[in-house]
Amino acid sequence: MPNDAEKIAELNAIVEAVRNRVRDAYAQPENGALHNGMHADAATPVRVASADLMPLVHARDAAQAKIAAIGAVNPRAGGILNRVVQTVKKLIARSLQWFVRDQIVFNRETITALEAAIEVLAEQNRALLSLASQANERFASLDSRIHHAHEISAAGSREMKDIRDHWIEWRAGWEQKLSTNEIQFLRNAADLQGAFQHRVTLIESNFREIVQAQHRDYLGALDRANTDIQKRLWADLEKVRENYERMIHAELRLIRLRAGNAAVTPQVSTATSAPAPVPAQPSSSLDYSRFAERFRGTDEEIRRNMEFYRPIFAGRDNVLDIGCGRGEFLDLMRDAGVPARGIDLSLESVAQCRDKGLEAEVADLFAFLAAQPDGEFDGILSSQVVEHLPPDRLPEMIRLCGVKLRHGGVLAIETPNPECLAIFATYFYLDPTHTRPMPHQYLQFCMEEAGLTGIEVHRLAPAIDTMPELASLPADFRERFFGGLDYAIVGRAI
Repeated sequence: MPNDAEKIAELNAIVEAVRNRVRDAYAQPENGALHNGMHADAATPVRVASADLMPLVHARDAAQAKIAAIGAVNPRAGGILNRVVQTVKKLIARSLQWFVRDQIVFNRETITALEAAIEVLAEQNRALLSLASQANERFASLDSRIHHAHEISAAGSREMKDIRDHWIEWRAGWEQKLSTNEIQFLRNAADLQGAFQHRVTLIESNFREIVQAQHRDYLGALDRANTDIQKRLWADLEKVRENYERMIHAELRLIRLRAGNAAVTPQVSTATSAPAPVPAQPSSSLDYSRFAERFRGTDEEIRRNMEFYRPIFAGRDNVLDIGCGRGEFLDLMRDAGVPARGIDLSLESVAQCRDKGLEAEVADLFAFLAAQPDGEFDGILSSQVVEHLPPDRLPEMIRLCGVKLRHGGVLAIETPNPECLAIFATYFYLDPTHTRPMPHQYLQFCMEEAGLTGIEVHRLAPAIDTMPELASLPADFRERFFGGLDYAIVGRAI
């Protein structure tokens, strides 16, 4: 353990190091020293006498040394008595620390305040020196500007004297240049006028050429438009002529068919029992073929509607079309490779089917079905027929169809949909041969009674497609009361 003397020596070394550092930080210039900035014209520069802080520094160092010595014991020569005396002194010093503690704190705070004051005074010295430097720089700049102003004034005086000396010469030269410029201006004006006139002439010539070209283009476009109108007129006339020729051809074909049918004996199949009454046929005064052509639709339209039944009857080998009409369904089955034949009461319709190469005959459906063996067909279609029959004959028709279907055979019946109120305002009552609409619930009941299963109802021909004004109705109401104009009910034999 180091003794007290060594501790005191180390503390003095630390204090001396701090003192040297403070002296370096707060070193002051010698009294009377001048700032580097000087007046530009060697006038007396701004002199700043900074405060000398060295006495404060020395006083602070002395105070710090005294503070460091508080509580220390003076060293003495060796010996037992001296060691005892030193020990007693140390004990007394330690026992008095509580008494001198506040004094020590006060001394330290005083030293701290003194150091802060020294720092503030040093900062003020530096600020004063900076202000003196800036003032000298400003004085130097001001002297430079004054000197420059003197030089400009002297130059202006020389120029004014030179102007007075050369004024007459300059005036004569200016008048000569003015005359020359005036002549040159007049020449340039004349040249510009000539160029402008030439430019106007060129523009006028180009404008005339453009107008003539546009006129030629207009005449050419007018000729082309006339030619196009004539071509379209001739094309429309050609279409009208073709339509009239097609109508005439259709009328002549109907005449030939009617003339040929006069020699055809209706081959109506009969049953062993008493013949059943046939449905009422159209009046002889009504051309029903033309009526169907106009109000039911053309062959192409009916053929598109029949596409619904292609997957239902696909793969069948003996299909019957009850009420085959002009043979649209039979034609569809032929294209699908399905053997099919049809029956109808109309001689003209059967003749049209045969004219297309389709198998059809004139027969009453009740007599024809009764004459066929049971399980003869694996598919039967009745499209737009049941609404022509008396309601009390419909169960008999469906029963006969069920008997004549083999196992797995399909029966499809299409008829106007009485749930769609639109049919009563359109085409149902347009046909005088319609008796009454058939609800699908009634047909389903008859099919179930005939032993058919897997019964499905499909709504066809949405009314909104032909009556767009229905779109303004609520969707659920429209679907409930203005759904499909027709429906198809499909059942299968077991």
